[in-house]
Formats: sequence, C-alpha cells, structure tokens
Amino acid sequence: MHLSKGSSITEFLLLALADTRELQLLHFWLFLGIYLAALLGNGLIITTIACDHHLHTPMYFFLLNLSLLDLGSISTTLPKSMANSLWDTRAISYGGCAAQIFFFLFFIVGEYCLLTVMSYDRYVAICKPLHYGTLLGSRACVHMAAAAWGSGFLNALLHVANTFSLLLCQGNAVDQFFCEIPQILKLSCSESYLREVGATVVSVFFGFGCFVFIVLSYVQIFRAVLRIPSEQGRHKAFSTCLPHLVVVSLLTSTGIFAYVKPPSISSPSLDLVLAVLYSVVPPAVNPLIYSVRNQEFKNAIRKVFAWMFFNTDKLPNSLHK
Repeated sequence: MHLSKGSSITEFLLLALADTRELQLLHFWLFLGIYLAALLGNGLIITTIACDHHLHTPMYFFLLNLSLLDLGSISTTLPKSMANSLWDTRAISYGGCAAQIFFFLFFIVGEYCLLTVMSYDRYVAICKPLHYGTLLGSRACVHMAAAAWGSGFLNALLHVANTFSLLLCQGNAVDQFFCEIPQILKLSCSESYLREVGATVVSVFFGFGCFVFIVLSYVQIFRAVLRIPSEQGRHKAFSTCLPHLVVVSLLTSTGIFAYVKPPSISSPSLDLVLAVLYSVVPPAVNPLIYSVRNQEFKNAIRKVFAWMFFNTDKLPNSLHK
C-alpha cells in the first residue's frame, strides 16, 4: 500500500488504554486471557469437527468456517494491542494499519455473511426438512461458504483502497485500540472521504439486508418450532437458534452504530466499548454459544478427549497419521 500523495505519515499512534504501567499490564493480561479463551474455544471446535465424522454435516461445516473466521478476526486486533501495552508504545506502521483494516474487514464481513448462511441452514433444517439434502448438498455448502469468504475479501479490498487513497492531514493519532476506518476518516482533510462514506453506507445497507434475512428466517423457524408437539424438541430448536440470534443482533447493532454514528455523539469511551462489543466479544463467546448448549457437540468433544488421552489405540481414522 503506497502513501497517499502529499501525505508524510509513516506510522499511526493507537489509543493508549491506560496511562500507568500497572494498568497497561492489567490491560495486557485481560486481553491475553480473552485471546487465549478464543483460541482454545475455536481451536477445540475446529479440531472436534475435523476429527468426528458424525459432525461432517452442513451445520458443523459452517460452524468450522465460523471458527476459522473468528480466529482470524480476533488475531488481527488483539495481539498488536497487547504488544503495545507490554512494550509501552502506541505505534503501528502505515502498512501495518492498512493490513489490520484489510484483514479485520475480511474476517468480520465474512463472518457476518456466514452467520446469514447459517440462519438459512437452520431454516431449511427445521422448516423444510424433507428438502434439506437437496438444498444443502456438499457442493451447495462449499459454494455458500466460498461466497461468504469472497464477500469479506471484496469488501475489505474496496474499503482499504478507498480509505488509504485519502490525503491525511489531521495528525496520526487513531482513537481506537486497532486501526478502524471511522477513526482514519477523522484524519482526512479532503472532500474525497465522501467516496469512502458512500462505500460504507452501501456496506451498511448490505449488512442490514443480511440482518433482515436472518430475522425473517428465524420468524419462520420459531413459528415451526412452536408447532413441535414435544417440549424437548422445542427446547432443542430454541437452544440452537436463540443464541445465534443474540450474537447476530449484537454484531449488527454495534458494528453499524460504530460506522454510521454522527461525530457529535462520538467519544473515545463510547467508540472503545462499541469496538470491543463487535470485534472482541463475538469471537470469544461463539464457541460457548455453539458448543456448551449443544449436547451432540459436547459428546463429540468428550470422545475426542477420550481418544487423545485415554484410548490412543482406538483412534478414529481421521486422527491417525
């Protein structure tokens, strides 16, 4: 990524989350704990799904992709912030900032598209079970997952190209713990930033459209679930669908608000809370939501642990070298 014409910025200064050494180290340990929990949880999901052939179904295929995207998004933001706190610095290079924005948007938009696909998967499974094998065959699942990853890539490319072609003359201090487009736009001094605002508005409409699709899918799901005669069946359907809807709502509301809120109500503390809610919380809590409340998945985890630690002579084929 080249410097915009006339710009002499070679690095940006990220938000300092603490002004004393003790608080900096507290911030480091707090983020490290969240990061390790996300790595462990998502890593466990990926390993379990890959190793247990009973989980080689569309729902778990999408969940595996979601965990990969979660690992990518949280690994883009937290490690740099943790390193800055540990070494008592705020700097991130110009290229590093562009890369951080690109990869974060790539993973977070891909995740949002995948959550939309997952709502469609649940809709077909519950409302059209007889057509499940036809509508969600292996080829269709691969195409949908690829479309989610591809949407994230194209979205990231568009925004980074727009944002980093701007002339920046309002300093180099970014009021966030990672490089974020709204914060970079604040440093712009040219009217051309309106082009990136336009691209952001298009992305927001796309995100809202996905959200409407997800909500409509769940309305149909809940109507079908309420007709299920057994209470156990209703509980199982609700336990997999409600948490999904909560995560999607959190991601949508905080992400859209962070990107389109007027500057008049912007403040460092509000921006920080919004960023944590849409960039840190979903990757950390998704493994809990999709595994702890899912008995089939808990059984699979137990089997994998049993194979790994107690029964190495009876490893499944997929665990043999």
